[in-house]
Amino acid sequence: MIVFSDMDGTFLTSTKEVSPLAWRALDEMAAHGYEFVPCTGRPLVSVYPEILAHPAVHYAVCANGASVYQVSDDGANPVTIYEAPLARDKALQVLEIARPHDVTFDVFADGNCYTNRAMYDRLDEYAGDPFILESLRRSRTPVDEQPEESIARVHMLERVSMYWYDPNDRDAILAGLRDVDDINVTRSYSMNIEVMGDGVCKGTALAWLCSHLGIDVADAFAFGDNINDIEMLQVSGLGVAVANAEPEVRKAADLVAATNDEDGVAHVILNQLATREHDR
Repeated sequence: MIVFSDMDGTFLTSTKEVSPLAWRALDEMAAHGYEFVPCTGRPLVSVYPEILAHPAVHYAVCANGASVYQVSDDGANPVTIYEAPLARDKALQVLEIARPHDVTFDVFADGNCYTNRAMYDRLDEYAGDPFILESLRRSRTPVDEQPEESIARVHMLERVSMYWYDPNDRDAILAGLRDVDDINVTRSYSMNIEVMGDGVCKGTALAWLCSHLGIDVADAFAFGDNINDIEMLQVSGLGVAVANAEPEVRKAADLVAATNDEDGVAHVILNQLATREHDR
């Protein structure tokens, strides 16, 4: 048994916390020798250190599947074991499409996320929810350079994202992106657009890590709530959407659990562990 779980809106509460029952589920997984893999759109730098240091966690999928890391027992010094970069020329094409519109432009690379300082200072205009806003601020590094400079200087470009507040900007950017080949477009919030390389998603990273570990994907459970989780739910042996998930995600899932604020992920994990113990 290996569990891949999205973080925001799925494993974490709406206040961006790990509930006591969720910690208990991780403790039970560790006691049985099962793996829990955070599978997130976040950069590695903003995955909670307490989660990475948990004994059930030895791997993390970040940036929507562009990077997979192996972590030590204390969560420190993660090592990249899989990379699926976004080509720089594609990122620049996306930037040119986004440039005429009033949107952020975030460069995910090398386990970090870089945002031009002037736009970083305006994040409150794009995220009305205070907990989402705080998460965005914590996961981004403000830089005094333009996005094209960030794209040029980083080592491994993972993905780019844009946050919008005018639906007209969203629609125009999405229309423009349809003419760019070799990219994958998704979202993790209703007010963003995320772009990775062609074929890069949480589902491909899940399949790669299972193969790397010699685990059948049929033995993988996956949990999610948003559009960037759909492929992960479809690839896994059991795809679970939390009840607060987008309609498309619930439709793609094998099972719908309780909401993220009702410990949906933890309840499914604990029930599965209890069933396995009973069947032994």
